[in-house]
Amino acid sequence: QVQLVESGGGLVQTGGSLRLSCAASGRSVGTTRMGWFRQAPGKEREFVAGISWIGSSTYYADSVKGRFTISRDTDKNTVYLQMNSLGSEDTAVYYCATHQAGSVSSQGSYDYWGQGTQVTVSS
Repeated sequence: QVQLVESGGGLVQTGGSLRLSCAASGRSVGTTRMGWFRQAPGKEREFVAGISWIGSSTYYADSVKGRFTISRDTDKNTVYLQMNSLGSEDTAVYYCATHQAGSVSSQGSYDYWGQGTQVTVSS
């Protein structure tokens, strides 16, 4: 049974930073491509960032490139999302997920999902 638990969300002012964590059990983050997605109110869930288990290649949505960084700690079996220069457009529930097959940016490519953590950016 794979379980993913996100944490680190909260309320932050525009321009601030947050680091989200995704603690995994039942599957090693060191051998699985992992992804972060987000869903804002009234919008579709969208890809944010992904990290490959081979060579630690990283992938980002254009909207977060240069501001967000995905990383992992295999000893802690945890994936992180460092978010800097946050703006109101980043307000959403953030989810981590384990990749199964297919495009790294497609929701359908992921098989297990966490429950999400809320990020709210206020001006």
